[in-house]
Amino acid sequence: MLLKNGSEGADVKKLQEKLGVEAIGKFGPKTEAAVKVWQKANGLKEDGIVGDATWSKLFGESKPVEVIKEDVVIPSGGPLNLEKLKGHIPDAVIAQIPETAAKFNITNNLRLAHFLSQCGHESGGFKAVSENLNYSADGLKKIFGKYFPGNLNESYARQPEKIAARVYASRMGNGDEASKEGFKFRGRGFIQLTGKANYTNFAKFIGEDTVANPDLVATKYPLASAAFFFDSNKLWSICDKGADDATVTAVTKRVNGGTIGLPDRIKHFKEYYNLLK
Repeated sequence: MLLKNGSEGADVKKLQEKLGVEAIGKFGPKTEAAVKVWQKANGLKEDGIVGDATWSKLFGESKPVEVIKEDVVIPSGGPLNLEKLKGHIPDAVIAQIPETAAKFNITNNLRLAHFLSQCGHESGGFKAVSENLNYSADGLKKIFGKYFPGNLNESYARQPEKIAARVYASRMGNGDEASKEGFKFRGRGFIQLTGKANYTNFAKFIGEDTVANPDLVATKYPLASAAFFFDSNKLWSICDKGADDATVTAVTKRVNGGTIGLPDRIKHFKEYYNLLK
C-alpha cells in the first residue's frame, strides 16, 4: 500500500494539505519533491514514495491505497536564486535559507519571496528576534487592557517579565502567572513563536529541545521557526496563488490577523520576487 507519482484521490489530497502543497488530489513531481524534503528532515529514506512508514510518521496512522494516473505540472519557480538577495537582506539570514527551505517546503522563488517579505516586516528588517514587552502603563492599557483592570497596569509598567507572565498565563500551553512561563515562552524568531505548546511542537520537528532552551529560537532558529509557522498554518498553498497584491494580502491576514503594515509587505514582496524570479 503506497502513494507515489501518478496516484490520486482523497489520501493524496490529505497528504498535500499536510505538506503545504496545492491540494488537488493528484500526486505529481511537485508532491514527490515535497515528500522527499519531508522524508529527509525526518530521517526517512528519500524516495518520494509514501508507504506505511512515511504515512504513519506524518499522521500517526497507516493507510494509503495506490491509484495510478497522470502527473501534475510543477508550478514555475526554479532553483532558489539566493545570490540575488545579497545586499537586500542580511547575509546571516541568507545563510539560513537553504536548510530552512529544505525542511519547510520552500520549493520555489514565489514562496520564498512571500515568506521573506512577511519575516522582514514582522521583525523590523530582520533585526528583532525577541518580543519587546517593555510597555508603559498607558501602553499596557492600550495593547493588553483586558489583562490590567483598574490601575493594575501601573504596577506592571516597564517590567517585561511580569507583563509576559500575566498576559500569556494559562494559555498556549503555559502555566499560570506564578509559573512565569508566559515570559519564558514569549515571542521569539522572525515571526515570533509564542507559548509553550508551540515551542514544544517546534522542538519535536526541529530535533532540538527549545522547551529547555527557548532562546535557541531567537539565536539559532529565527528563520526556521518562522517557516515552521508558515508550514503549520498551511500558508504555502496561499503563496502559490500568485504574485499579485491580493495574494500578499491573503498571506498577511493569516500571519498578522489583519492587514497592519500591508503596503510595506507588498513593497518588499515585489522587491524580493523581482530579484528571485
